[in-house]
Amino acid sequence: MWILFAFGSAFFAGITAVLSKIGIKDTDSTVATAIRTVVVLIFSWIMAFITGGAAQIGNIDGRAWLFLILSGLATGASWLCYFHALGCGEVGKVAAVDKSSTVLTMLLGIILLQEPLNEIKAAAMLLIGAGTYLMIDKKPTAAKTDEVSNKSSWLIYAALSAIFAALTSILAKVGMQDINSNLGTAVRTIIVLIMAWVMIPISGKSDRLKGITRRSLLFICLSGVATGASWLCYFRALQDGHASVVVPIDKLSILVTILFARIVLKEKLSRRALLGLAMIIAGTFSLLIPV
Repeated sequence: MWILFAFGSAFFAGITAVLSKIGIKDTDSTVATAIRTVVVLIFSWIMAFITGGAAQIGNIDGRAWLFLILSGLATGASWLCYFHALGCGEVGKVAAVDKSSTVLTMLLGIILLQEPLNEIKAAAMLLIGAGTYLMIDKKPTAAKTDEVSNKSSWLIYAALSAIFAALTSILAKVGMQDINSNLGTAVRTIIVLIMAWVMIPISGKSDRLKGITRRSLLFICLSGVATGASWLCYFRALQDGHASVVVPIDKLSILVTILFARIVLKEKLSRRALLGLAMIIAGTFSLLIPV
């Protein structure tokens, strides 16, 4: 059952990326992150009450609180970096770099959580890593001046997003071992919300809250709903499954992202990027082979 939740997480996460790209087109990425976190918070606590998880909040011990807070901070940092990268880079390329967190998460799961390593898993990590590199697509293009100036910016922020995302998965796995997954998600979202809104005045962007259009607000909120659904599926899968398998399946969201980016945003993939995508898919599905 946890594998189905992992695939559900991938679908909703894929939709999130494109909806967010549209929403932040005329909006600051930090402001957009803060707004959509409100939607995710509401969504996550509704689910926590519906499933009865909220009633267990008194059972969370100090160790679980620590790791949930750390996981929430890592998530907030990942989101802020990811949506900044989306604001100045193509969805497909940003998503590809962000997915590089898969290999790092698998390594951390093996080293820190003593999750098993075998030949298939090792080969999968190589395929996913190499595929991610090809997906970045460094082939020379007739880029415009502003695209050249943004090249290093989006890549740096996307890489930071991947690093924090990997830390999020491991910290959440440890913090949610003995608590309801929906409750854990809701608690973490509070941390993300506080962090996102604190960043607005710190970065001097409070005045940009007034300039958000209705269209931008709609897509930002829709991305928040999709994120909420993805989170609930993802952390439910993490609670029962291996992080080194759940995370790669979740990263298949890149398929949904690329499909929607092609249809809605008219973004295209080169042959090199298509080869990389095929390698990521092959590596991911190889993890499902029984040993």
